[in-house]
Amino acid sequence: MSQADHHFLQGQHFTVVGAAGFVGRRLCATLQARGAQVWAPERHAPWPWQPPPGHVLGHVMYCAGLTADYLARPFDTVQAHVSHLAQVLQYGLARGTLQSLVYLSSTRLYDGLGDLGSEGVAGEGAVLPMDPANPRHLYDLSKGLGESLCHVAGQGRARVARLACVYEGPQDADGFLPTLLRQVLQARAAGAGQITVQSSPHFTRDYVHLDDVVDALIRISVQGQAPVYNVASGVNVSNAELFDYLKQRWGCAVQPLLDTRPAPTPRVSIERLRTELQWQPRMLLAALDPLLATGQGA
Repeated sequence: MSQADHHFLQGQHFTVVGAAGFVGRRLCATLQARGAQVWAPERHAPWPWQPPPGHVLGHVMYCAGLTADYLARPFDTVQAHVSHLAQVLQYGLARGTLQSLVYLSSTRLYDGLGDLGSEGVAGEGAVLPMDPANPRHLYDLSKGLGESLCHVAGQGRARVARLACVYEGPQDADGFLPTLLRQVLQARAAGAGQITVQSSPHFTRDYVHLDDVVDALIRISVQGQAPVYNVASGVNVSNAELFDYLKQRWGCAVQPLLDTRPAPTPRVSIERLRTELQWQPRMLLAALDPLLATGQGA
């Protein structure tokens, strides 16, 4: 955003649901740095909410959700992705204090589309394949129902942001990429030239940096007009490409212990966010040099 856009957030009210999570925490800090009035209700705050005096819901950023442990916590998954969202929407619309709501969903919903070919991309309007009999689709179906609730009951104020694989650096608590980066940094510190990983070179992911995600979410909340936006880099990076980069740039060979060949992952289109809201994400390999050079968080 431009400096004028930063100024535009001065005094605006934001409510961040799920502020203790990876994205929500950075979102709160960024909004406050840009001059917004931010309220982050605690996870188990009494219902109905009692916002601080003088605070209205304003722009609601709905970041609550589960990721890796969704199958172990199915009831919590539905509560976070659907039930609590319904409460928040009803509450804000009934009081007339909801200016906008951005619901964080996932580009994982496109995984079932499979291989779309070298020229094919998954756009926001794609019809999503979901199978209730597939345990993996508990996540997809719950996110899909949350999205549907935004479309049907959001009165045009609720929008969906489908996020790809969000990263910041080696200090991230969870995820394949931060774990790999920590291994590389530790190997370099020990003078070792090789590491092993429990993964396959054939896995591919779309990685998008945390700061770019936060910037996109703010743009969507304040300026967005479309019902759904993909928040991704638009480029799939295979583990093989990542391993080759680490060997060439950092002299650390990565030996994968698996040779699994997963179903093809479609490339995600970010044309809507790029053209409508002038958003431009950084690419993963270009962002890794400074991260590894500083050993950030390791």
